[in-house]
Amino acid sequence: MVVFSSGPGQSYVFSIFIDSIISDTGLSRSGISALYMLSTGVSAAMVWIASRMVDRVGPRMMLIAIGFAFAAACFGMAAATNILLLYVAFASLRALGQGSLNINAVLLVNQWFVAYRGRAIAFMGLGAVLSTAIFPPLARALIDNLGWREAYAVLGIIVMSLIVPVSLLVIRNRPEDMSLSPDGRRQPYVDTARHADAVSQEVSSGLETPALRSLHFWLLAIPMASPGMVSTALVFHQTSIFKEAGLTATLAAGVFVIFSVSAAFTSVIGGFVVERVSPKPLYGFSLLMLLVSLLLAVVMNSAFVAVLYVIIMGVANGAQQIVQGVIWAHYYGRHRLGRIQGPAMTIGICGSAVGPFPLALLHDVTGSYTFGLLVMISLPVLSLISILFAHPTASRVSTT
Repeated sequence: MVVFSSGPGQSYVFSIFIDSIISDTGLSRSGISALYMLSTGVSAAMVWIASRMVDRVGPRMMLIAIGFAFAAACFGMAAATNILLLYVAFASLRALGQGSLNINAVLLVNQWFVAYRGRAIAFMGLGAVLSTAIFPPLARALIDNLGWREAYAVLGIIVMSLIVPVSLLVIRNRPEDMSLSPDGRRQPYVDTARHADAVSQEVSSGLETPALRSLHFWLLAIPMASPGMVSTALVFHQTSIFKEAGLTATLAAGVFVIFSVSAAFTSVIGGFVVERVSPKPLYGFSLLMLLVSLLLAVVMNSAFVAVLYVIIMGVANGAQQIVQGVIWAHYYGRHRLGRIQGPAMTIGICGSAVGPFPLALLHDVTGSYTFGLLVMISLPVLSLISILFAHPTASRVSTT
């Protein structure tokens, strides 16, 4: 429910609002892409902070506060009357919706599941899939009937109604707080890799865990920027890309349903697969599918190719969701996971912050998206090379 509710702060919803905001404010496409980049940069910083706070106070209290603040950010978008207020409201949307909600959800699931972590992350990811299927058409309908400002106000009411009651009534931070064990086991797990991610001492550089001083961590973490950069750029400019290919804005919004089904199918399969094998093969598969989706975006010239492109992009997204959810707990354990998951997720969000701007800039310079898409092909290729050289040691768990 929490992941579903993050929709109004995600690219697939904001992309529906872009043309209306440009028309209302007079911002250029490059200008609004720059706004997006700066706002998502705030989101990346917020993830780093939020992940550390989750380690201290737990996700339950964080989610209650974030639920109210996220709704306020939606109302702020509705009331923004100048570029400064628009920036503050949108930066808040990205920081709370894209960043803080998702990091809390992922950390929560990783605390409650170990052996079944893959499928749990997959089922959690269905919230994102449903969000991708429901929110864009809903936003389109609200904009057409009420206007873009009123649409964001309605979305604010919806997300507050979904997040806050669930956080108050259902969520608990850890199974141990209720005298339970992860996965519903009778005996607790003993994480023999706990020493690897425990914070033994503070260091002046700010890299507080052995994991963050490991080359293998960074070889896995830095490629996290590629999916965020590429998929966000594609989704952010999807309406415009489709129009350039001779396709309609209605189709551009409608294919999110196909994307969602593809991502859901891949996510569920990937969740079960990753419980039996290392996350690295799934990581490589997601990057390969990302490369294929870029190639299809370059040659897209019909509804058939557009649907195929969206299906492949959904496969890449579904696989990447599982990778992002399980890989850090798989290698570094549950103890103070926020201090490892947070920096890794920050890298991904930084990628999504940067992605739309250069693609818009190259479009303005060349008059087409083709050159920018061809340049982006290098990102999944370089990322594949990086993860091939990453060899972290998986954490081990046993029972007492």
